[in-house]
This record gives sequence, structure tokens and C-alpha cells, in this order.
Amino acid sequence: MTPAPDWLRSIPDRLAGVDADWFREFAPPPNVERHSAVLMLFGEGPDGGPDVLLTERGAQLRAHASQVSFPGGRLDPEDDGAIGAALREAEEEVGVDPAGVDVVFELPPLYLTPSQNAVTPIGAWWHTPSAVSVLSPIEVERVVRVPIAELTDPANRFLVDTPIGYVSPGFDVRGLFVWGFTAKLLDVTLDLAGLSRPWDERARRPLPAHVLDAIMRRPR
Repeated sequence: MTPAPDWLRSIPDRLAGVDADWFREFAPPPNVERHSAVLMLFGEGPDGGPDVLLTERGAQLRAHASQVSFPGGRLDPEDDGAIGAALREAEEEVGVDPAGVDVVFELPPLYLTPSQNAVTPIGAWWHTPSAVSVLSPIEVERVVRVPIAELTDPANRFLVDTPIGYVSPGFDVRGLFVWGFTAKLLDVTLDLAGLSRPWDERARRPLPAHVLDAIMRRPR
């Protein structure tokens, strides 16, 4: 069993001072009906050094198809709040054993306009990693443990120009094009943890064709 590192445990104390405007900007509107949670699961990677668990969503999903995400989903009535939902979904989607996970922090809910969904990010440490694989192929096409060192490598970072004019952080790691909600959460979390490295913020990339195709297929 590996204890949570200081950089992860320090995030709750640093939260108020880092990019607080973003959390306010994306706060859910009053009386939002749909609530979900995602599990930002960090652990000690098999090759040494910390990593984070990411998934690639199914191409046929109605919302956020083919996008990289954290495990997660909608809160069910029987869940113990956002934490319970995030742990349950991670187990159902890719086989994460909740007994091997310590929850470290809970970020404010954030509103995803395309799915009209208030999402609560849950940060956790994987003290006893379990084997993971795709268990729900409709929801998840790939599951990858991505080393933090690759996320912070300046060569893998850029900004993403989107068709709606929103400029998103971006990461290109392990064959995953990470942008939007997930990329912003990673960006903020790396800053909070003190792990970010300087990178060329002039570097820009368009969305890949398969992501654009999924956006165009999304019901309006």
C-alpha cells in the first residue's frame, strides 16, 4: 500500500488560490437536474512515478462521444453522493476496486453545457491498484494509465482551437488527444499540485477529425 504523496494531499489547501475564476465561470445554474461525478484517480505507475487513469469514451454515445475523460457518470439515488457515484462508475466501467482507493479532495461542481450536466470531480489516490480493462464497451473504448511526467512534458502540451471559439488546454499522450473539460481539469490539478512545467502557450492544434465528426453527430 502506497500512501498519497504530499503534492496530492496539498491540493485542498491550495484550491482557493488557483484559477478560482474558472470554477465560478463554470458553476452550474440554479435547479440543474442532472448531476454526475468523475474520478480523478492518481497512483504510482507500474514503471515508477505517478500516473492518472484516463478513458476514451465510446464513439456512439449521445454526449461527449470519442472524447478522453475520467471514469464517471450520473449520480444514482442509491449512491453516497458524488464520491459514491465516482467510485461506482469507475468500478463498473473499468474495474477499479474501491477498496484500493483513498479519496483526497472534492472540487466544486462544474457545468457541461453540451450535456446540461453538473459534474463533481473527485480526486483520489490509488494506494492498491487493481487490474483495469474495458468492462462497458458502449461507454468506454480504451482505458490508459498515463504517467504524470508525460502530461507535464512541454512537448505534449498545446492549446486547442474549437469550432465554437473556445480555446482549450490540450495534451497528446499515449495516443490520446485530451482537450475540453478533462484537459482543463488536468491543467488546474497539475497547477494545484505544483507539478506543472513551463510550455509554449503559442502552440495550437485543431481538433482531430474523429472528434469533430462526433461533435457533428451530437443531437441538437
